[in-house]
Amino acid sequence: MEANHPHIKDLIERCKKSDHNAQLQLYKAYYKAMYNAAIRILNDCFEAEDVMQEAFLTAFTKLDSYKGEVAFGAWLKRIVINKSINQLRKNNRYELTKMEIVRENEIEEEGIETTKLDPKMVLNAIQNLKENYRVILTLHLIEGFDYEEIQQILNYTNENVRTTILRAKNKLKQALLAQMI
Repeated sequence: MEANHPHIKDLIERCKKSDHNAQLQLYKAYYKAMYNAAIRILNDCFEAEDVMQEAFLTAFTKLDSYKGEVAFGAWLKRIVINKSINQLRKNNRYELTKMEIVRENEIEEEGIETTKLDPKMVLNAIQNLKENYRVILTLHLIEGFDYEEIQQILNYTNENVRTTILRAKNKLKQALLAQMI
């Protein structure tokens, strides 16, 4: 979507002037991607829809704070992700779990032939993981956030992010291996 960057910039400027048609066009351009980000975190279509709508309302009311330093879609996705995680916390479904640091020599490496993996099977396996593993893998593997960004989003320590990602990947690997048998 960012390929239409001049068009998006024009829509943003029109939105700042409360142009409802421009808001609708911006919404249509981004709603599917933002809904997908929300559903991957919340795992509930109704909550994802609500969070996405709230994120767009927030974005439209705070458009003056968008400086254009990052792509508009990235800025909007960050709002969606933050709202999704806040919704999980409100529902008491997401709890921060303190974890001990895993030493590198404790890491068990068992490979999976990635060429045999179906992306839908991988996404389904991620969706079936427990909440904190699903959220952290979604942020890291699907949304592409690095450890530092995840640390800020989830308010985790660096060690907790690394440990949780490692454990989540191991659980995902176990689930995928079980499906491949």
